[in-house]
Amino acid sequence: MKRIGHIIKTLYVLAIGVLFQSQAMAETVDPVAYMDSVEFTLITCSPHQEIYSLYGHTALGVTDLHQGHEQEVAFNWGVFNYHQSFFITRFILGLTDYELGLSPFEPFCNYYRHWGSSVTEQTLNLTSAEKLRLNEALKTNYLPQNRVYRYNIFYDNCSTRPRDVIESCIDGEVVYEERKDYEPTFRDILHDNTRNYPWTTFGIDMLLGLKADQKISREEQEFLPANLQYDFDHARIRNNDGSWRPLVIDHTMPVSPGVQTVESGFPLSPMASFLLLLALSVLFFVLEWKRRKTFKYWDAALMLLMGLPGCLLLFMVFSQHPTTSLNLQMLLVNPVHLFYLPAVLRRRRTHYFRLLSVLVVLFLAGAFVQHYAEGLLLLALCLLLRIWIHYRNEK
Repeated sequence: MKRIGHIIKTLYVLAIGVLFQSQAMAETVDPVAYMDSVEFTLITCSPHQEIYSLYGHTALGVTDLHQGHEQEVAFNWGVFNYHQSFFITRFILGLTDYELGLSPFEPFCNYYRHWGSSVTEQTLNLTSAEKLRLNEALKTNYLPQNRVYRYNIFYDNCSTRPRDVIESCIDGEVVYEERKDYEPTFRDILHDNTRNYPWTTFGIDMLLGLKADQKISREEQEFLPANLQYDFDHARIRNNDGSWRPLVIDHTMPVSPGVQTVESGFPLSPMASFLLLLALSVLFFVLEWKRRKTFKYWDAALMLLMGLPGCLLLFMVFSQHPTTSLNLQMLLVNPVHLFYLPAVLRRRRTHYFRLLSVLVVLFLAGAFVQHYAEGLLLLALCLLLRIWIHYRNEK
């Protein structure tokens, strides 16, 4: 979840030089014996306020302790180019490509130090043979034909990639400790990390559908770097001979938590905004009741408010993100409102408000099985007032 710039690209070249210098040295001695002085660490970076880093970041560190000094590089599966063509459209459709990058460890740390994020390392308890296997796997992953992958925030990201490559190189089985008191949904985990950003939370809740409210497994929870860090701390390796060893043998914090500032956004929260909308709806309802007439431009404003975002939700039906296709919020927020907008503005006879009453009732029923974005239930109340006043004034 980290953007790359020209300076970082230059540092990647330096990192590659360090890596291959160490590998050249390894070829002159027994490779397995050489790995005795190589350490592999799981690097976990705490979140900061940039949208792509609200959930933290994971990388894999490789430290060569030969020649009396440390040479460490970070393998980072979170590299992307925000300026590539149609980036936002591709991200929404689940067609975003990320890639494996390589960086010297100190510049990597400096980036997170600048944002006030902490950087923690967990030293992995690997045998020399496992280290050699992991080293070869990283070299293979970094080949130009392999380093780019199709990113998915829940199932294939910067946290799941290092976990999978580590597990694949271990002789035996990694056994994790199940957290009996922790049974979140995808939405629960996202909310924990966006609680200081109400409009970001609102946008995420609008895009996520019914599947995001299902309980997820321990493995699925590890899409979040902090959860993977916790699970590694409580994991053990069951060796092929039946003996056990901890997966992590040491912890360090190269970068301590700093001061982070949360930039102020829109002054009103989503709930406050929809409360204001409801207040206006009540005001117009009272005026319309007394005058026995309906305000078509208020109808049009609400129809645009639901119809335009509804185009995006319809777009998400075709997304490759598995948690967006079945979204009950589309009962309320959908492009159908735009279809009826000309007829409402011209006061033509239409079945729009009868259809709207059915959609609102179904939407309210859906609230029992899906978590809706904050304030949408208030929007439904606004629509019930519109339905009521139209039925009343049409008599």
